[in-house]
Amino acid sequence: MSQPLYLQLAQNLQNAIKKGQFPVGSVFPTELELAEQYSASRYTVRAAIAKLEAVGMVSRRKKAGTKVESATPNARYKQTVSSVEDLTAFGEKHARVIYSNEKIVANKKLAGELGCSVGKEWLKLCSLRYSDKNPDEPMGFTEIYIDASYKKIPKLAKDNPSILISHLIESEYGRRIAEIKQDVFAVLLNEEFAKPLQAKAKSPALKIVRSYIDVANEAFQITVTTYPANRYSASTRLRRESK
Repeated sequence: MSQPLYLQLAQNLQNAIKKGQFPVGSVFPTELELAEQYSASRYTVRAAIAKLEAVGMVSRRKKAGTKVESATPNARYKQTVSSVEDLTAFGEKHARVIYSNEKIVANKKLAGELGCSVGKEWLKLCSLRYSDKNPDEPMGFTEIYIDASYKKIPKLAKDNPSILISHLIESEYGRRIAEIKQDVFAVLLNEEFAKPLQAKAKSPALKIVRSYIDVANEAFQITVTTYPANRYSASTRLRRESK
């Protein structure tokens, strides 16, 4: 599968900064100007700029625009961002198909699963992910819960299947990820998910709950993904810090 458009644009902008087309200390063109210059959507431009901001190459301030801060990525900062990207890279590389969305109120059972308060309002999107290696067989079933005030996101997510929903939220509403909490459970596939996943009910499955947390330590997006046991694997490397 080809690289997401916003990552392609981020690379193009990074190269332009390195070549001096956008000198350090200068102010970037507006989002609309960049969208026209690179034949991209406004949301693709926002996500690309967010990528550059994440590695310390640009900074953004209201009414001041986007300022070029460095001609090269900040390696130390990038390592922290990469840990988040490592966790979410799967989502960028596999096709997302959203087929339903609704506004819900968390009952006691759902609140316990998500770790939120009873009565919390969410927009719930349901989606399937597909691999380019086997486009006819879904890899996983995802229930996506986002802050109920983000009413633009369902349409944006449907129109931009290669861009992570967390990036769309950041681009549209300015709410950034500070941390992602991930919990993994071994479960049996229930009847509800078995049919869309084209799998056998009560067969072994993996459930991953991810909470996207902002700087105020509040979760603004939570995803619950269920994978049949033979369709997903995860690898983790732990490195001892040098003293």
